[in-house]
Amino acid sequence: MSRIIALAAGLVMTAISVQAQEQVSDFQLDNGMQVVVIEDHRAPVVMHMVWYRAGSADEPAGASGVAHFLEHLLFKGTDTMEPGEFSATVAANGGRDNAFTSYDYTAYFQRVAADRLELMMQMESDRMINLRLGEAEILTERQVIIEERNQRTENSPGALMREQLSAAQYYNHRYGVPIIGWRHEMETLSLEDALAYYRTYYAPNNAALIVAGDVEPDEVLELAKTYYGVLPANPDLGPRNRTQEPPQTSARRMVFEDPRVAQPYVTRSYLAPERNPGDQKTAAALTLLAELLGGGTTSLMNERLQFEQKLAVYSGAHYRGSSLDQTTFDLTVVPAQGVTLEDAEAAMDAVLVEFVEAGVNSQHLDRIKMQLRASQIYERDSVESMANRYGHALTSGLGIEDVQAWPDVLQAVTEEDILAAARMVFDERQSVTGWLTGVSAEVTQ
Repeated sequence: MSRIIALAAGLVMTAISVQAQEQVSDFQLDNGMQVVVIEDHRAPVVMHMVWYRAGSADEPAGASGVAHFLEHLLFKGTDTMEPGEFSATVAANGGRDNAFTSYDYTAYFQRVAADRLELMMQMESDRMINLRLGEAEILTERQVIIEERNQRTENSPGALMREQLSAAQYYNHRYGVPIIGWRHEMETLSLEDALAYYRTYYAPNNAALIVAGDVEPDEVLELAKTYYGVLPANPDLGPRNRTQEPPQTSARRMVFEDPRVAQPYVTRSYLAPERNPGDQKTAAALTLLAELLGGGTTSLMNERLQFEQKLAVYSGAHYRGSSLDQTTFDLTVVPAQGVTLEDAEAAMDAVLVEFVEAGVNSQHLDRIKMQLRASQIYERDSVESMANRYGHALTSGLGIEDVQAWPDVLQAVTEEDILAAARMVFDERQSVTGWLTGVSAEVTQ
């Protein structure tokens, strides 16, 4: 036991040392663009990312999917590059590139050798303002995203159920609209829709440049001034004011039936607070709560439902804290053969009651904190992970100081904090419970 404690203490000290060594520089260009440089000189590679503070939740009503649509269109031509030339140039220089869209952001990245950074800035800054689109590009790429929806959503009963669950959770907020878009609105996305979104949000004063890897901050700043600093800001860009949810005062339930379902399951989401700048304590408690309840083989849901009672083949809990607006805390139970969804839900509820009444297992909590600290250390071995960590935060309302404080905020969470968070979030009136089944099922009252 003493050796384990010594090893654990050594890991904590290493974590503290590594955290102190994380070298992050933050600048702002005259046009409002944020530039963040994360130094890591262990390998001659660099991650170059541009994050726009605009995602699917910033879309206008009736044009769902346009944020993701525009992400695809940015790989078409510009005034100086032919369609496909961007990615071909990255590949020819030994790198890789891609992009992704979420509710609160759209991000574009290239991982290349450090001496190719200037070329990446040259091309990325070009497509920030010089995108060249025509009806032909709209027609072909619109069909591409519709086919993507076919493959990822229409062909998956679980995906279809999850987007209905989100729509039931968020009556008024755009988080209730799927990122990829509703199919009937995707089919009508036009050149005007894409360009309106592009001209509004793709501006330097709405973007964060994240550069992680074998670079010097002053050199990155000079390159950023040369290529991004000359771009005009959008003076009409307003604050991110979104329609907010009315108070949810009644539990909501749904049953999603699909004959393709081979494995039924029950899932529930509760409205929950997000990580907020300067105030991350509750989010940290919810993060640890998710791990304690359903974060692995030693979690309480696993122990009770899978190993002891043999009622489930899978159980889990998840909390998505990096969110600009109110988020959710989610639970899922996949029942074992012969176990009804009603019984699986009752068993899940019993675990929640037990947790709140019995309290936190202190040894389990210490182990989870140690695992989280270790994962934060290992994350530093990837420039991509570091860049993503800062990009997610900066486009979700957090600051660099919040990112750097997060590991210590997690470690400072007490058992009482977690129980308080559990009592707050497990409010049935702010929940949506869904059953996914291949046969008719009655919703319990």
